[in-house]
This record gives sequence, structure tokens and C-alpha cells, in this order.
Amino acid sequence: MTFRLTALTDPAASPLSRRLAWLAAAPDGTPLGSAFLRLFTSPGQAHLCELALDVHPAERRRGAGSALLAAAVAAAREDGRGSLLAQAVEGSPGDAFLSARGFERALVLDFGRLDLATAPAPAPAPAPAPGVELPPGYRLVSWVGSCPRERLSAFARSRTAMDDMPMGDAVFGTVLWDEDRVLAAARAVADRGELLHTVAALETATGELVGFSELVLPADRSGDAQHYGTAVQPAHRRRGLARAMKAEAIRWTRAEHPGITGLLTDTAAHNTGMLAVNRALGYRSTHRSVEFRLSLLR
Repeated sequence: MTFRLTALTDPAASPLSRRLAWLAAAPDGTPLGSAFLRLFTSPGQAHLCELALDVHPAERRRGAGSALLAAAVAAAREDGRGSLLAQAVEGSPGDAFLSARGFERALVLDFGRLDLATAPAPAPAPAPAPGVELPPGYRLVSWVGSCPRERLSAFARSRTAMDDMPMGDAVFGTVLWDEDRVLAAARAVADRGELLHTVAALETATGELVGFSELVLPADRSGDAQHYGTAVQPAHRRRGLARAMKAEAIRWTRAEHPGITGLLTDTAAHNTGMLAVNRALGYRSTHRSVEFRLSLLR
């Protein structure tokens, strides 16, 4: 099949990455597929890039996908990247495409959804939810949008709870969180018109934030909301904090945004602790996705 690749300028600027893009089109200009290559710019991830590649189902197996992949790999190597990540639903054509082109399966993600129409009714505040108790010595705090200035430093420190998150062989590198990055992440959500809600676990004896759970609501405040990170500092794990924080996010959503019908989450398939938390709160698995990795080192 005859087609042409066109390099595009991506207007979606980010303080943490930049993107290259290509469009595959037929001679008459009909789009066939696209590829977006995200080049991470933070110091701990400078070796890494991530590919999102799509070809219209009717146009597959004609070379457009391979050509888009080749353009992305060449650009990544030229930029000095060591690893290329790409994700595909397990058992999908994308899974087969990446497997056949040298990508290794690095991580399996379990995607789940909580149906708020059938989930247990929330408990009145300040209790997190029915059957979920906060252990002594802790309390929950929460905010909408950017982290309040008085908690910003503690919240940035709490983000290190993600450092040992089970990620298989994906090698995502080290994400260094400081106050500026925390604020930039919140601004990115707000700039999309979405709403960021954060629940944090506070240790009362020290005033430190020892865990957090983030939820992002869509711009129209309807349909499904998406959980972002949920993590607890190692010294405070196995005390029910993750479950309490997620349960509070459920209670808040149902009380404040009745247009939200479900909550989505994704968890590494071997992260048995968080999967158990999700199941206990009523989340049900919807599908699994594979994070692939391609070494770019010659």
C-alpha cells in the first residue's frame, strides 16, 4: 500500500516531557494512523520515552504501523534514549504487533472499575466508609485542586511513597517530586478543565503526610473519574491507610458529584496488596493491559 508519513508539531507542552508526532496518510490525504512519542525530560527519566501508536482497523497489516514505529524508534535513538515503552490491551492486535517486533513484556496492569450505582452507600463524614476504620494516630485531610501552601512541603515528601511501587521490568526511572512539580501536575489537570481531588493520611504525632490518593474528575463532571496515584510510606503500610483514603474518595465523590457514575483504577497485576484493597472496596476487573519495553541500545 502507498502512504506517506508526515511529522507533526505537537502543541501539548509539558514541563516534564515533550512529544514528537507522525501521521500516516493515503495519497489522497485520508488519515491511516498516528504515532506520538513522549520524550521524558526530568533527570530521573531522561533515558526513557513512551510511544502511543494507532492505525485504523481497516488499514492494518499494510505497513503503516511498521513505518510509524520505525520513525519513532529512529527519533528516540537520535535523541539518545535507552528504552521505549508502549502499552496494549492484553490479547489485542496491538499486543501481537508489539510482541512480533522485539518488544518485551515488562508489566501487566489490571484495570478495574467501581460502579457507584451499586457500591455500598457511603458513611457520613468523617468516617471513611462502611467497614473501613482509620487506625489510631492518623487522620485524613483532603483538598480540591492544588495542594494548600501550608501542606505543600509535606505533600512533596509524601510522594516518595511511590518510589518502590511494584513496576516489574518496566524501568520507569526515578520520578523526583518537589514543590514545583506538585504544583505543575495540579495545573496540568486544571488546564484540561478536570478536577483533582486528593486525600492524604496525616500522622497526628508528627504532622507528616504519610500517604495520599488522587482522583481526577472529567471536565463535565459526569461519567467515570480516574484514580491517579495511591501510596503509603513503607513504615506506615499494612494499617489500612490506603483503603481508608480510597474509601474517603468514594464517599466524597458520591456526596459532591452525583454525575460521576464510576471510578476507574489500574494496578500492577503483581501488586497484590492494592488489588486486595480495590476488591474490598467493590472494584471489579474490566481488562488487563501489557506494558512493553524495547531496548534502544545497539
